[in-house]
Order: sequence, then C-alpha cells, then structure tokens
Amino acid sequence: MSDQQEPAFAQLTDLASVSFGGSILFATDEWFAVAANLIEPADAVFDPDAFTEFGKLMDGWETRRKRIPGHDWCVVKLALPGSIVGIEIDTAHFTGNFVPAASVQGACLEEDPAFACATLGQMGTCATPEECAAAAALGSDAWETLVPETRLASGAPETRRTFVRLSPEHAAATKRWTHVRLNMFPDGGIARLRVYGMPAPRVAAPGGGGGGGGGATMDLLAAQNGGQAVACSNQHYGTPRNLIQPGRGINMGAGWETARHPDRPRVLRVGADGMLLDLKSDWSLLQLCGAGGSIAALEVDTNHFRGNFPESCLVEACTSTSIRAGDEPEPGAPPPGEGEEWKVLLPRSKLGASAVHAFSVADGTLKNVGGATHVRVTIFPDGGIMRLRAFGTPTPF
Repeated sequence: MSDQQEPAFAQLTDLASVSFGGSILFATDEWFAVAANLIEPADAVFDPDAFTEFGKLMDGWETRRKRIPGHDWCVVKLALPGSIVGIEIDTAHFTGNFVPAASVQGACLEEDPAFACATLGQMGTCATPEECAAAAALGSDAWETLVPETRLASGAPETRRTFVRLSPEHAAATKRWTHVRLNMFPDGGIARLRVYGMPAPRVAAPGGGGGGGGGATMDLLAAQNGGQAVACSNQHYGTPRNLIQPGRGINMGAGWETARHPDRPRVLRVGADGMLLDLKSDWSLLQLCGAGGSIAALEVDTNHFRGNFPESCLVEACTSTSIRAGDEPEPGAPPPGEGEEWKVLLPRSKLGASAVHAFSVADGTLKNVGGATHVRVTIFPDGGIMRLRAFGTPTPF
C-alpha cells in the first residue's frame, strides 16, 4: 500500500480503466510484462517467486533494456471520453527497473485508429516494423502534451506514485479527450496509469420514459454516467470512488472501507430502536451526474463485507454549486459539504453482511427530497460498502 497522500483529483473517475472498457491499442515492446496491466483497476501486486521464460513476472508494463535508438511508448483508448483533470503514473514494485522519466500526450479522435497489432498483449514480443509504421501514421508523437517529461521515482511505497494536475487549458471541462499516449524515457517498468477526469455525461433527455418527471430512470451516481466521488472521512482500505464503479466488485478491495475507530466504545449498547448507541461514524460525499436529479430508489451493497460491514447507514442529499469534484481544498478549510443544507434521504437504517439493501420512495423507506446534486452516505461506526446506487430522473441541463 502507498504511503503517499493523494490529491483531490485522485477521487475522480479513472477514464482509462479496463473496468469501463479501456484498452491498449499499441505498445512498442512487451518483453517482461504487457501494457494491458497499466489500466487494471486494482493496485499492482508483487510475487517474489514468480518468473517466466522471459524473466521476472511483474504486474505492470515492462519493456526490455533498450539497445536500439528511440524510446518505448504505448497508446491507450479511454473507456470514457471526457475532460482530464489529473494523471497518476505508478511505479509500484519496480525498484531497480523503474522508468526514469515519462510524459503523456492526448488527442480527441473522431474514429478509432484502423491498425491492429498481432502480438499485442503477448509477453516476450515487440511491435514489428510494419506495426510501428502503422502506429506512427497516427501522428501520436504530435498530440498535445498533457504531462511534460517528468522524473519518476522508485516503486517503493513512499515514492512510487507521481501525480500531475493538468494545466487549466488542458483540464477545461469543454476539452474532450479520447486517447492518450504514454511515453517511457527510455525503457523500464510502470505499474499503473490512471487518467482521472470527468466522463462526458450520458444523461438522458427529458421525455425518455421510464421514470418520474418525464425523463428516463438511470443510476445518477454511476461513474460511467458522470457521477463522481468528492471526499471522505477515511479511506484506509478502499477509496470512495469504488462506490460508483460498475458491477459488484471482485473482493473487499473493490469497495470503500474505513479503519476501525480506535476510540470506539469498550462495550456496545443498543437503544430502544434497535440501533447501537454511542457509535462513531465515517462519511463519503458523492456528486450526481450531469445537473443532478430526483432520486427514487437507493441500493446499498455490502457484497464481500461479511465481518466488517457497517451496523447501519444514513444517506443525505443536497443541492450545491460550491461542492465540485476534483477541487483541491484550501488549507484549513472545513470538509466539503459542511454548511450545506442537507436533507435526510434515507434515515439511519440497518445493514447486513454481503447483501444488496434496497430502499425506495414507493415503499416508504426512502424520503422524497426533490432534486439534488450531491449525496452523503454516513456509516456507523465504520467498515465497508461495496456499491451505492441512486436510481432516479436526471435534471435536464
């Protein structure tokens, strides 16, 4: 696990993640480890005893020691085209073989490149001269520079992650990116590439049917629709951006999990309502897609959390123009959301082990609070939630 502090933009959606359908279109060399590892959602792992016929098995992209002119590079097709706020280059576990420097370029392409690489994704290979020529015809070496050549450090926990916030020009909400090119200078290993940003929202137009208010019902929190994580009180084991990912997660690491409160009560007591008393709490603040919407149903999924699910949760909603995902808080500023007018969407409700908990306005378990732009989920006292879904009708732009 990394010892480094994340910037606020690292809570945003990873537009390149294979979870949403990101892919590698071209890589100059994949001798020791394939480029597809770059966009895996989980942190890189290390097995000291794992070797292949090509050398040490590494969880990342690793090229051979270069003995010819040039440098190594690859092209990534973003799963979710949109604006890019910041980029992370992670050299985890690459200690004597990390890339000394890297840069990232970007483009917005109307159509996918027409070339294909027969050996792409196969260890012990490199692109053929014909494939290199086809890739060069794409002109990616002239794409806009998002991250200038930047020194990287060893894959030790305290130095592995390099974060770069894009310039205001390149991070503008009006900018739309579909592909990025990662350049190694000159060769070596990179574990993960994260492209944090705002997906172009897929908000249904009014009149689509299926939901109240004349619009189509959709998951207003889903990352692929434009939902975002903003902030949280604790993310010791898992980040809140996991709450809005697709699917139900493959293990506990794919959810949001907090540490146990060290000052929790010595002996737990229960109240007349069946809820435990004197509990601490943790919270996560999320931004709905587009211009927000009206929430008609919630799902709180504790999948895989069996001995560490929260006892209960509370969900509130608000409408705000001042809470913006990816904004870096001012030093000494209160936590995001403090001072907003929060309305109770889901009163404190019991949760159980590894299950989907469904609540709705129709069955009376959820309150109708009208339109909202943000939700805040509070868990008592701590623990893990895999996914939070908020189904409703989007507010038209």
